Amino acid sequence: MSVQTLNQTFSYHLQIASFDIPTPLTYPVFIMGLLLYLFSIFCNLTIMLLIITQRTLHKPMFYILFSLPLNDLLGISSMLPRVLSDIVMQTHSVYYPTCVFQAFLCHMYGGAVLFVLAAMSIDRYFAICKPLQYPSIMTPFTLCVIISAAWGLDMAMILTLFALQSRVKRCKAYILNIYCDNPSLLRLSCGEDLTTNNIYGLAMTAVMQIISVGIQLFSYINILVICIINRQSDTKSKAVNTCVAQLVTFLLFELTSTFVILSYRFQNIPPNAQKLCGMMIYLLLPIINPIIYGMKTKDIRTAFFMVVRKKKIAFK
Repeated sequence: MSVQTLNQTFSYHLQIASFDIPTPLTYPVFIMGLLLYLFSIFCNLTIMLLIITQRTLHKPMFYILFSLPLNDLLGISSMLPRVLSDIVMQTHSVYYPTCVFQAFLCHMYGGAVLFVLAAMSIDRYFAICKPLQYPSIMTPFTLCVIISAAWGLDMAMILTLFALQSRVKRCKAYILNIYCDNPSLLRLSCGEDLTTNNIYGLAMTAVMQIISVGIQLFSYINILVICIINRQSDTKSKAVNTCVAQLVTFLLFELTSTFVILSYRFQNIPPNAQKLCGMMIYLLLPIINPIIYGMKTKDIRTAFFMVVRKKKIAFK
């Protein structure tokens, strides 16, 4: 069969790996996954709606923070619904265009986590290190530039990644992962040279990490210095309360990513455990982030309870 015929054959339908779940456990696993998904959707939407509707949250910090729950919704929705449907339906197949779209969204999510956290650290740097100049620095125009740069740089890098992937001819029709990503799509190739794709993928990951880590290190080291120099307890408290949530999110993302990479290097890990590890990048932060920011960010917590009290009064 010619390469052209093979490409036509595999244009739409691909087989995809899935969890090996005993039949009696299928629906309990599905219900547990669905509850986690609904919890994440509810919590992240709640934070987004609070930022939109509550005037007390109409501040530069929260306009930038808005991108975080938005990205969490993007991440968990790009992966979990398809996996859950496959657990119940047992189809183990996916359309190729849908697979590419899922892979694109998954990679967008990963890059956006890094860039949004970097943008948030810039805001915290100006707020704590340059409090008097903060209102004049963080103008609506500056906010638009920072938010657009975070999302625009991420999209440009991921679009280039998939533009390179689209040139690869396909001769296989089996996705080895339980969700689609760029490495899985490249494994469908006809054995051609993928050096350019691999080099760009590694370089892109390195650039994302360098930009994000570099900006955050600069911001938080300067904030730490200000805390040490300024012995006023309220300044230290402000710095800790506004920065600790972002640092926890960043560390969780980096640790989860490292754990997932390592899990694929050990052959003695059970297949189901390995697949679950691969999902953790898209599950952990979208579920935990709303809890972290709801607990550690006083303004969000206050706004939430204010809305709850208003609803209670309205229903009396």
